[in-house]
Amino acid sequence: MSFQYKRIIVKIGSNVLTQQDGMPDEARMQHLVEQVAALKQQGKEVIVVSSGAVASGRSLIQLANRTDAVSARQLLAAVGQVKLINTYSQFFSDHGLVSAQVLVTKEDFRDRGHYLNMKNCFQVLLQNNVVPIVNENDVISVTELMFTDNDELAGLIASMLNADALLILSNVNGIYNGDPKDSASQVILEIDASTTGFSSFVSTQRSQFGRGGMITKCHMARKVAQLGIPVHIANGKKQNVLLELLKGEVEHTRFVPDKSASGKKKWIAHSGTFAKGVIKINEGARAALCTSRKAISLLPVGVLHIEGDFQKGDIVKLIDEQQRELGFGIAEYGSEKALERVGQQKQKPLVHYDYLFLNPEIS
Repeated sequence: MSFQYKRIIVKIGSNVLTQQDGMPDEARMQHLVEQVAALKQQGKEVIVVSSGAVASGRSLIQLANRTDAVSARQLLAAVGQVKLINTYSQFFSDHGLVSAQVLVTKEDFRDRGHYLNMKNCFQVLLQNNVVPIVNENDVISVTELMFTDNDELAGLIASMLNADALLILSNVNGIYNGDPKDSASQVILEIDASTTGFSSFVSTQRSQFGRGGMITKCHMARKVAQLGIPVHIANGKKQNVLLELLKGEVEHTRFVPDKSASGKKKWIAHSGTFAKGVIKINEGARAALCTSRKAISLLPVGVLHIEGDFQKGDIVKLIDEQQRELGFGIAEYGSEKALERVGQQKQKPLVHYDYLFLNPEIS
């Protein structure tokens, strides 16, 4: 079947843009730009999330042996990002298209205001027919400020812009039911909400040049699909992969989307890093929230314990009695008032169901 998407996020992984020797693969980049240009000709909006800055830096500068890992990454990314974006700019220019650089860190998603400012930036770029090229700002993103990898960043952008689809280009054909190197392994064509326990059949090996592996791709893709956005994982080294994927003519893995979630839920789903408080709930509340087919709010009667200092409108994390992370929500009132109401009946919801996102792995 073909896929009639209008707004598409295309994430291009390090392995797609890098040759075996670690140098940039500009011929592959040029071919991918040709495909994006063809999609633009069809009237589609395309946002590119691209790795490759470090590889580009490696082609320009020789590192001193004494350079530590963090400094090396900062140096190669700072030098390489200039080359990467200039290369993209030239290739898109050959098709009469203007591209823009958007560098972000995890901190840029830290509050609703920043989130909406960034969303507005993307929207004005798209309105002016510009192709945004997004990458993590590796120059200042180190350790705890880093995204897991650019898959996570692509998922955030897809959710923020309410994209019709997220296409992740890797160096394999999709998610396999075993080791991709084993001839008996096959690509799983569709993964839906009922599929769990990825670690039992997905290889935990990380990619050669990127930070993430297939396990992180699976968990991120499930989260994005739960928010109503289909995710496709395909082989970016195949000729015309983007065009053939959208025609339904290339073997790959598709994560089937659930019903669409609100814009605020999409923000909440990806904002757990910035939770101001932790709410421990009892088993009854957990069962009600996680198994009911109806939308249910979190009431104080189901709360056992509250940690942290939060105000109305802050993100809070929900955990169960075994300390397992259940999800995130927006507090309807501050921690002081919440502490007074712990365990009490007939109180206003602490987290309304409209502003509650539950982890798909725990239901």
